[in-house]
Amino acid sequence: MAARKIVVLGTGGTIAGRAASAADNVGYQAAQLGVAELLQGVTGLAGLQVEAEQVAQVDSKDMDFAIWAALAQHCAHWLAQEEVAGVVVTHGTDTMEETAFFLQSVLAPAKPVVLTGAMRPATSALADGPQNLADALAVAAAPGAQGVSVVFAGAVHGAHDVAKLHNYRLDAFGSGDAGPLAYIEEGRLRQLRAWPAGTPQRGVANLRPPADWPRVEIVMNHAGATGAMVRALVADGARGLVVAGTGNGTLHHALEQALLEAQQAGVAVRRTTRCAQGQVIATANDRLPAVEVSAVKARIGLILALMH
Repeated sequence: MAARKIVVLGTGGTIAGRAASAADNVGYQAAQLGVAELLQGVTGLAGLQVEAEQVAQVDSKDMDFAIWAALAQHCAHWLAQEEVAGVVVTHGTDTMEETAFFLQSVLAPAKPVVLTGAMRPATSALADGPQNLADALAVAAAPGAQGVSVVFAGAVHGAHDVAKLHNYRLDAFGSGDAGPLAYIEEGRLRQLRAWPAGTPQRGVANLRPPADWPRVEIVMNHAGATGAMVRALVADGARGLVVAGTGNGTLHHALEQALLEAQQAGVAVRRTTRCAQGQVIATANDRLPAVEVSAVKARIGLILALMH
């Protein structure tokens, strides 16, 4: 049987980071090693034909629209090749959930696109990147796998639900109430839920040049919230606003009034919750539309909606 071809796209991140000491897991510089170098430390590649391509080299806190657009285009190109079984993307953890949600939104691929990274740099004495990358390759090569997922610390999380929940632990990602899609155990996949599916919201071909993407900002409800930030963002040209409300998307009356004024003026407003788990349950009295994803993902969805 012919080897299954997996394409690994590098974008930088901690998995490609270097520190001066093997004992230093926090004082490193991200995005120093190329993706081909990362693959040299990975075992379990037997039976796979792996091709590597560097799309970007960035600390993911600095991820931007231009890289997202390029990454989506590269993914679409490789997924269209009949011999390619799946794509793996090495990525920094800080914005991994956003990139995963973006790619699922524009690609909704029938083949797997698997994001992975590391919490410790490549120079760490106990680096977690090689195992995460090996697990991601296993998922990308798994028969029947599809959609965009994040593989981390032996778990597979769907793009819709995944979130970074811890700033330091190796198992930094979770899927909230939904739970993971699967686990990888000694290179074998134990599936728990169905793979992400659906049709692309917009498609790669319909993405505007990144400089033309509509500006959407995030605000948060909190004790003593006012409408000052909302009015400033509207005056500064924001076309959309996502508000992370307290509890079930509740809002301080002053903040809500400013958001209602913005909505009346033609600014698109979406409401979600700042809670780490759960989603806003809409009621008949809602004056601001609620969404079921986190604020950062709601922002991506609104950007794509306003783009067209």
